[in-house]
Amino acid sequence: MAYIKLFFKVGDVQVSAAPTTTNAVTFTLRADNNEIGSPVGLYAKADTGYSVATTVITPTGTTAAKWALAPDAAGSPGSFGAYGAALSLGTVTNSPNVQFWAKAKATSDETPVNDVTVTLEVSGVASAV
Repeated sequence: MAYIKLFFKVGDVQVSAAPTTTNAVTFTLRADNNEIGSPVGLYAKADTGYSVATTVITPTGTTAAKWALAPDAAGSPGSFGAYGAALSLGTVTNSPNVQFWAKAKATSDETPVNDVTVTLEVSGVASAV
């Protein structure tokens, strides 16, 4: 059972879980321009009645090294970590939610592809509250 879910800040829509891509975090980027996508605001929220401690978001998949995560800083992205690095969110409860940001890049040395292998994997220690 999943005790924590990810949502888009805009629209409060739940991010789909792999392998579903209906509401996936997506970027359309031009590799020939070494393009970096605009940051997407997200948040983590625990299921009602649960708290998830030591929550970490980790990009995984074929091109995970081209994704970067940042904590939220008053509604804007804080400092992005290295591409491919995990982001610690601390303890996530049902309210308030814990916001963060994601961005991706394309590089001119890659072949254009519709890559659906990257997932934002969430880990932590869930407990009833």
